[in-house]
Amino acid sequence: MTVSDGGSHVNDGAEATESSTLSLDDGDIHVCQDGPRDAPALLLIHGSVSSTRSWNPMVPLLTGSHRVIRIDLLGHGRSAKPADRSYALPDQARRAGVALDRLDVEHAVVVGHSSGGVVATALAEQRPDLVTALVLINTGPSLDAFIAPQSAAVGLSRWPPTDEQIRRFASTGFSRAGYQIPAELLDEVRCMTHHTLTRTMQATRDYLEQRALPDRLTALGKPLLVIFGEEDRRWRSSSAADYRVVPGAKVELLPSLGHSPILEDPPRTATPLLAFTTIHTVRVD
Repeated sequence: MTVSDGGSHVNDGAEATESSTLSLDDGDIHVCQDGPRDAPALLLIHGSVSSTRSWNPMVPLLTGSHRVIRIDLLGHGRSAKPADRSYALPDQARRAGVALDRLDVEHAVVVGHSSGGVVATALAEQRPDLVTALVLINTGPSLDAFIAPQSAAVGLSRWPPTDEQIRRFASTGFSRAGYQIPAELLDEVRCMTHHTLTRTMQATRDYLEQRALPDRLTALGKPLLVIFGEEDRRWRSSSAADYRVVPGAKVELLPSLGHSPILEDPPRTATPLLAFTTIHTVRVD
């Protein structure tokens, strides 16, 4: 069942975003759509402690050639945050697949930022018929690539967190000189529960512990583009080279950008992404 929430907003002069809620068996999922409905589908999956809004600056750069679909993963943004449902990566991926089914999408290039890239990989494992190609943006290939916080204060061990704790936690997500963290992204932390935050972050660790992403992606055989900000403070940017073991994989490093190039410099991030999707999208008849 699809329930329209009547929501729409104009994004940087582009056509109005269509906002709706999909009622799934284990929780409502918030969905945003932009661009022509008959264009090739591009699914954007946000990272942990984030939402569809993290993609806002990128969307106008992509709608000229794509039907851009964004979802709030369960526990995030405007999606449901139940305490009695699974937040394991395979379940998050399954919900993403169901969402595309409900939207009558048969093929999509799937783009994930940070842990969203892990969800994208899990979706491709489950639904190779649905996912035509993958783009991972600052997604660590394995736990060996993770950069541990220098101080426990950077984490969010207490709930609710103070404004200062949220700012310090978010600060490692950016590296571009002079970049100001958008206030609405800090709000995304506040709208989560401690349960959903801890469960979703643990789910990523569990999935990477089971098998590193390059191994999973090699087995999949899907076209792959990896984009990495060279100044990432959460995942070693040198680890992007680990993806080169995947046959045909393309790796793009973006100098002077950190963990969130989709926010720090959307045009530079969109350039390799669009070049890749031009080759690997499936046209809608």
